[in-house]
Amino acid sequence: MAETGAVNREYKDRLFKFIFGNPDKKEWTLSLYNAMNGSHYTNPDDISLNTIEDAVYMGMKNDVSFLIADTFNLYEHQSSFNPNMPMRFLIYAGMLYDKYTETSEDYYKYSLIQQKAPTPKCVCFYNGTRETGDRVILSLSDAFDSNVTPDIEVKVTMININYGHNVDLLNACKPLGDYSFFVHEARANKKSLGSLEKAIDAAIAVLPDDSLIKPFLVANRAEVKSMFITEYDEEKAIAQQRAEARAEGIEEGIEKGIEKGIEKGIEKGIEKGRLLMLVKLVKNGLLTISQAAESIDMTVPEFEAKMETITLTA
Repeated sequence: MAETGAVNREYKDRLFKFIFGNPDKKEWTLSLYNAMNGSHYTNPDDISLNTIEDAVYMGMKNDVSFLIADTFNLYEHQSSFNPNMPMRFLIYAGMLYDKYTETSEDYYKYSLIQQKAPTPKCVCFYNGTRETGDRVILSLSDAFDSNVTPDIEVKVTMININYGHNVDLLNACKPLGDYSFFVHEARANKKSLGSLEKAIDAAIAVLPDDSLIKPFLVANRAEVKSMFITEYDEEKAIAQQRAEARAEGIEEGIEKGIEKGIEKGIEKGIEKGRLLMLVKLVKNGLLTISQAAESIDMTVPEFEAKMETITLTA
């Protein structure tokens, strides 16, 4: 089979979406759905892909959304752990239901009769390098810093699809098992071969001959490399950012958000590190001077005087 060049898109797909959100390979999406739900659908045309095309995360498209059996399946892929997925799913689901209610011939928003709507199922497929359990439930309510019971809740099931995790699921969906093995091999090969492109070629080569996705990866090798390299660079960038935050004693504060976590982050840093971080946040427009001064028990004039003595590196 001849290899094709990379497809020209405004935004790259992540490899997961390229495989499981491909309208020409809906049988793979159906296989994933069956494995997730213990169902036995056989007709790929039962799936209606309804991915929102302008929903982009970190510069790449990582979502697969489809309707089947009166269920909205919102699948996303993450190569770095993100506890804020429920908020993203809330926003994304709102976009989907808005589109559904506007285009469906059977749904009337202003009807006096209760209108039926597809049931949402939110799943995040995770294969980052940070250790997590096989299945983790992320809840939107965990983000609410209030004793008031929220009227909106979103729960996202995060499933670890790294090779060796959730073995039954990977065996039940062969394309997912092949994808997991391919990513595992590419990462391992990168350490031994150095070149990521060579690592990807080697990973494709060792996929078994009965692999369903191997011919697809070979035929789209150039684009597969481009997507994988972009994802790998993103992982490295995030890891570097976290390492720098950890060195300044503010990792926990950053991960939980500036408003919620800054106090704990500051407590873990030395005095100079705390002040440096606050100055950076002010200069980047993430905090006002008064907010920064208050968090470190200074007056605004005192904090401004400290800012004058600090030279931030680029």
